[in-house]
Amino acid sequence: MGFRTVIIRDKCKLKYKDGYLIVRNDQINMIHLSEINTLMIDSTMVTITTYLISELLNKKIKVIFCDQKRNPIGEIVQYYGAHNSSKRISLQISWDQNIKCILWKNLIKQKIFYQADVLKRCNNDNYKTLMEYYESVKENDSTNREGHAAKVYFNSLFGKDFSREDDNSINAALDYGYSILLSAFNKAIVSKGYLTQLGIFHRNEFNPFNLSCDLMEPFRPIVDYYVYKNKERVFDKEYRLDLINLLNKKVVYNKKSYYLNDCIPRYTNNVLEYLSQGQIRNKNFLYYYEL
Repeated sequence: MGFRTVIIRDKCKLKYKDGYLIVRNDQINMIHLSEINTLMIDSTMVTITTYLISELLNKKIKVIFCDQKRNPIGEIVQYYGAHNSSKRISLQISWDQNIKCILWKNLIKQKIFYQADVLKRCNNDNYKTLMEYYESVKENDSTNREGHAAKVYFNSLFGKDFSREDDNSINAALDYGYSILLSAFNKAIVSKGYLTQLGIFHRNEFNPFNLSCDLMEPFRPIVDYYVYKNKERVFDKEYRLDLINLLNKKVVYNKKSYYLNDCIPRYTNNVLEYLSQGQIRNKNFLYYYEL
């Protein structure tokens, strides 16, 4: 598996030759595909050959495209991420509703736990309120503890006048960071042969990434905490690069240290195994990772 996130920011031509990504502009640079985990094309002035796209897909390398404002707008992933995709999609369609409800409760508890942890790190006493919400989450979050926690959480971080609907650098950074997480989960899900469209809680018919949105919920506070610490920054090119680099952050999952980009596939695989089998070899898959 590749380990590098390659970002193309300037006008150039991308092509494939003998196992290498060739970047051609005023000079020629070469990167072997075996080193690449994700390729982000951060400029609309880039041209790319279909031969290269085909080879990137064969190597299961995620390709993300950005719009004129350099925000992620779309991505390319393989149609079939595993040799037994048909079997896994059949399992996904028949996932037990009770298991999904139990899982969603735990995902929301994890999310609120980390939100409380962020507030505690920021010396905000409202983390105690979030821990009360954490303790009172019911199956399938039937009492919407997630929504109540979110209001307290974001107002505590960014002020009582803050709204996620505002057009500002904070929200731009949050959205960009979430999109990076979403892409990582999309890749992890597709690589196991499942569909990102079929979620356990998210069911929006216009959202092609419902399952990814479900599974990424406990990881959002990683982005939130970074944006809080940089809330005075202007959302510019360097800020975007720093948010992408969060995938190289070290976290502890099941008592082992991983880069976030490596932790996400392991976490995703354990959750998918639970959904499809109702039990897993690794009993600790719902243990909390450590920031």
